[in-house]
Parts: sequence; structure tokens; C-alpha cells
Amino acid sequence: MFKRVKSIFVRQNIFLAVAAGLAVTGYLLASAFTRVIGFPLDDAWIHQTYARNLAEFGQWAFIPGKLSAGSTAPLWSVMIAAGYLFRGIPYAWTYFLGGISLLGIALVGEAYLRRQFSIDKFSFPWLGIFLVGEWHLVWAALSGMETAFYALFILLVLFILSGKKVAYWLAGLLVGISVWVRPDGITLLGPLLFVLFVSGEPWRQKLTNLAKGVTAFLVAFAPYLLFNHSLSGSWWPNTFYAKQAEYAILTQAPLLQRLVALFGLPMIGAGILLLPGFFAEVWYAWKAKNWAVLAAVLWWLGYTGLYALRLPVTYQHGRYLIPGMPVYFVMAFLGIRTILQNIAGHKKAHWYVSRAWTMVIAGVWLAFYALGASSYAQDVAIIDSEMVTAAKWVAVNTSPQAKIAVHDIGAFGFFSNRDLVDLAGLISPDVIPFIRDEHKLGEYLDSQGVDYLVTFPKWYPQLILGGDPVYHTQGTFSPAAGGENMWVYRWRRP
Repeated sequence: MFKRVKSIFVRQNIFLAVAAGLAVTGYLLASAFTRVIGFPLDDAWIHQTYARNLAEFGQWAFIPGKLSAGSTAPLWSVMIAAGYLFRGIPYAWTYFLGGISLLGIALVGEAYLRRQFSIDKFSFPWLGIFLVGEWHLVWAALSGMETAFYALFILLVLFILSGKKVAYWLAGLLVGISVWVRPDGITLLGPLLFVLFVSGEPWRQKLTNLAKGVTAFLVAFAPYLLFNHSLSGSWWPNTFYAKQAEYAILTQAPLLQRLVALFGLPMIGAGILLLPGFFAEVWYAWKAKNWAVLAAVLWWLGYTGLYALRLPVTYQHGRYLIPGMPVYFVMAFLGIRTILQNIAGHKKAHWYVSRAWTMVIAGVWLAFYALGASSYAQDVAIIDSEMVTAAKWVAVNTSPQAKIAVHDIGAFGFFSNRDLVDLAGLISPDVIPFIRDEHKLGEYLDSQGVDYLVTFPKWYPQLILGGDPVYHTQGTFSPAAGGENMWVYRWRRP
């Protein structure tokens, strides 16, 4: 009997692995047929540049010879560096890591559901299938960024905290490691401490568990702080400050408006149909004093709330909030299952409700998977036809000694082989205090001896007046999406 159950369990995991493979393949094919296989974010090229320089030169540098703390996710950059150690295709290795992260999200999410309900191993992994095909998560897995990998860490920590006997040392260690993936990972200390202190264990045991968890956390976290400080003199990566400074103006919008915009991100797609389940699960968890579930819910609410306060951006499909979306999906599925269990005694109602809900969710899920594939392909095409194209032009048509000022440094770092001044402050933290002041930016470019400025004109309408246009990409994808072409300006020094 045990062998039979184990065989079925293994087959289910293989089924999820195949489903994840099909999900990512569909998006890559859509991208290839639209223009090219690439990345939908310029920031992905930042990781590729750090990874390549680490593998080829043994340096933690965006520009060889200049150490910098411009990578928000050093662990992710190190992992994708392995693709450059072997003479294969490094992009394929990055996609593979993203696909594995997507599969991990599905496996842990499904395991969380089964633990809460003691579901037998024979049942179909509905939640796992939902997660491997949810369009936000597939997009993130193939973005070239650490997003899906970080989401996996979040679910792993919450899964550990949901056990009958919590391994606080392991949870603390994973929280510490997660900070190497995204600084936001430190927020996972919240659910860890919440579960620890509301547990029914004696205070002496609580203090012992606290010591284990905090010690394990510091083992991973302290080196992270020292790593950043050794590179830039700051305890946190440059991006931690640069993004908040660049988008500070968005915090002037009413808080309620920001909250509605950010909490609405996972609702774009089948997530909106899961909302009743989420509210139901909050209620059921409160009644049952299921502290692990409440800790997960509170973390998601708090995480989204923090972004509403400090970085209320919704662009690029809510890329900063995507890591928290699996938590919402898992909690909502818990609630849906509880609702269906509560009406199980009414056979007709249960039959109609369960099938109608499943069919509607599946239909919307599939429709948004297809829409997401199209959106992913367009995003890749825009980055390739604008940032990558402009970077390659600069590589061919400017002097190797030229210094280039650019807002999106990713593709330029990878393709141009030029010295760069970063207008977004990731590798040029000096600009952060005046990141939106075009007059001071112009003075800064003068002081740095910049030869060319590369940007979208509408981003810096005053700054571009200090240069003479010499090239623009003539790409069609960005204008079709309501954007514009990237221009190269020869900077006029005083």
C-alpha cells in the first residue's frame, strides 16, 4: 500500500513538472514568434551582467574593474553565473532556474493545502496546476529576475511555520537567506515571531525557539550587511534607496487609492474569482485560531501595505508584488475548499457549486494565461527593440573610451562594453539625492565627462536639451504600446 501511495505521489509531482514545463514553453514560443527570445525587463540584463563578470573576471562588478552594489538579488546573480561557467546558453540556464522556481511554488503551495486539510495523496493537485499556469507567476518565472525564486522562499517559510512542530531554526535560516534574494525578505521575520509568540508552548520553550530562530537568521543576514557595506559603504544595496527616491512622487496620491491599486494586482485574472475564498479563510482561521494561516494572511496584507506606503508602483504587471501573490492564491484555495466542505451535506448544491466554480475559474485562468503570453512577448519585444538595439548601436558607433549616461543600464551593461553613468542610481548612487532634478542631473553629467546621453525623450524633457540627437531605434513595439523610441544624444559639454 505504501509503495502504491508513493508511486501516485511521485506521478503527481511529475505531472506538475510537465505542466510547469508546458507553461513556460508556451510563453517562450510566443516571445520567439513575436520577435525574439529574451527578457521582458531591462533589469534582467543587470543580473546577466553581474553574473557574466563574476564568471569571467571573478569580480562583483557591473562594469569590470569597478566593484558595485547594484544587484538587489546577489544570490540570484550568483546562481545564474553558473550558466556562464559552461559553454552553453546562459539565457537557457536562467529560464531553467525560473521554471524550477515556478514548479517549487506549485509543490509547496499544494503541500500547504494538503497539510491543512490532511488531503490524501490520491486527489488531483488542483492548486498546484493553478499556480504553474497563473499568468503573473509564469511571466515572473521567465522575466530573468529573482521574483519567482523569492516567492518560493516566502512559501517555504510559511509552510514550515504551519507545521505541528515548527523548526524555528530552519525558518530563521531561510528568512536570512531570502534577504540575499530580495531585501524584502526581512519582512518574513514578522510571521515567524507571530507564530512563535502565539503558540501554546511554555515561555522557556518560546525563548529557546526565539534564540534558535534569531541566531539562524543572523548567520545568513549578517554577511549580507557586510557584503553590501564592503562594496558601497552602505548596509543595503543601492537599489533599496534609488527606487524609493525615483518614485517618491507617487506617495503623494491618497493612501486609500494606493492600497486599492496594489491589492487589486492579484485580482487581474482568475484571482478575482478566488476573493470569496480568501475572505472565508480569514474568517475560518480566526474562528479556529489557526495562527499559521493568520500569520500568512497578515504577512501578505502587511507586505502589500508597506509597498503602498513606500513604493506604490503597479507597472510591469506589479512585478514588486508578484512574490506575495502565491500567498493570496493559497489562502484563497484554502477558503474555497472549506466552503465546499461545509456544503458537502447538500449533495446537489455541492455538485453544482463545485463544478460551476471550477469551470469558471479554469476558463478565466486559461484566458489570462493566453493574454499573459501575448503580454510577455510584447514586453520582450519592447526591451529588445529599444534597450538592446540602442546598446548594440552604441557598441558599434561610439569610441570604446566613450562615457554613456543612461537610465536603463541593464542591456547597456551587457552589450555596449562602455563606461556608464546610471541616471537611476543603481551603480551611480551619487545621483540618488537629485534623481528627479533634471538641472542637477545635467550638471552631474558635465562633471562626469559624459559623451552621450541615452533615454526615452519624455523621461527627461529638459535634460535632453543639453544634447544633440544622433540616433533613435525606430522600433515599432514601444510606440504601438503607447511609448516611444529610445534616442541617443551627443552630450554638449560646457
